[in-house]
Amino acid sequence: MAEIVNLNRARKAKTREDRAAQADANRTKFGRTKAERERQTAQDALEAQRLDGHKRED
Repeated sequence: MAEIVNLNRARKAKTREDRAAQADANRTKFGRTKAERERQTAQDALEAQRLDGHKRED
């Protein structure tokens, strides 16, 4: 005989799984450590300083 399934619970469980998968995808896409963000900021500042140093006029 078939197992009885509560459709409301099944729907909620599927929603939870979908949200967890989306959260995992977002962590890999957007997640960076504080050190990585600071290193990128310092590198951007250095590049801007070098570019400003090559200007001919103010």
